[in-house]
Amino acid sequence: MTGSNVRASDADRERTVAQLQREVGTGRLTLDEFSERSGAAYQARTVVELSTLTSDLPRTDPVPPRTFHADSPRLMALALLLGIALLAFASPLAAAAMAELSCH
Repeated sequence: MTGSNVRASDADRERTVAQLQREVGTGRLTLDEFSERSGAAYQARTVVELSTLTSDLPRTDPVPPRTFHADSPRLMALALLLGIALLAFASPLAAAAMAELSCH
């Protein structure tokens, strides 16, 4: 199977339309051009058909959002340090409060 026969998915079509929308914002495409190309994108059956719609535009890969995972070693170390710091500051305050209560 060649690359020209690969069927386009809905996600492929949506990515193409999103790129076309961005290019309207940059002024590279007019609203009429966007309308024509996005209509063709939704009708496209193969990825080659989609790629021809953006072949004259700069390639722009969206930057994935940065995510933090709870199992990240740095995040776990930060949480541990924060816990130790809270205990270090809270212990003298708690001891002082207990001493104050026992005096009365």
